[in-house]
Amino acid sequence: MRKYLLLASVLLSLVFVSCDRVGPNEQGVLMENYGKNGKSDFSLQKGSVWVVSPGSELFTVPLWEQRGDFGDRVLHLKSADNTEFSSRPMYSFKVIESRAIDVVFDNKQIGSDGDFMVSLADNVLEPLIYDLIKEESRKNKTDMLMADGGSLIFENKLQEVVREAFKTRGLELLSFSAQLEFTSAVTDKIDKRNEVNTNITVLDQQILEQKKKNELELLITEQNIIRSKGLTPQILQKEFIDAWRETKQPLYGNLPLSLLRQ
Repeated sequence: MRKYLLLASVLLSLVFVSCDRVGPNEQGVLMENYGKNGKSDFSLQKGSVWVVSPGSELFTVPLWEQRGDFGDRVLHLKSADNTEFSSRPMYSFKVIESRAIDVVFDNKQIGSDGDFMVSLADNVLEPLIYDLIKEESRKNKTDMLMADGGSLIFENKLQEVVREAFKTRGLELLSFSAQLEFTSAVTDKIDKRNEVNTNITVLDQQILEQKKKNELELLITEQNIIRSKGLTPQILQKEFIDAWRETKQPLYGNLPLSLLRQ
């Protein structure tokens, strides 16, 4: 009797050990036969899953948002003009449910023990992001990165690159921030260059304004010359006569001869 009880206890223990459960909002992926036959050895699972045969392993993939960052790690980068700067990326993502088998199949080497998603982020995604940031940073000069809105343009472009890279791996990128940081020496250099550019712009405006003033004065001078050439004694005399005829005021002093004849 005791032998039967002991055997039953062992069998019951094996049942519990050999049975795993896929929780709500999770996707189970069962690998069988050590995955020797490719993706045909992988199947989607829900609820309780028996893992008995040799070479079987259950991967539990959460379907909710996963947040990742590089912790205390600082990524050291270089721009197209060889200026050094750094980045502290932050990102979030989730597994595309219909691509769960692809995610597991491509990353089964990290194993199902522990937190599969944490291992995926640390060992696969973050090295991938680092490579992508280095590649993109080499396409941009420091002036562009530090210009007004320049870092935002860089982040938006990088976000699209990372999004496409994640998508090919069965992941949906939800958010991304590169958080670029420049040394004080580079910042001071750019500030001085911006100040010089601002001063040049002001001088250009002042030169243009003075040029317009000079042109205006020249026009006024030319107009006065034209008028002075046209004011002959006869014209002045005629203007005097016309004014007198309108007023009929008494005249004193030397009068124009032509007026006296009238």
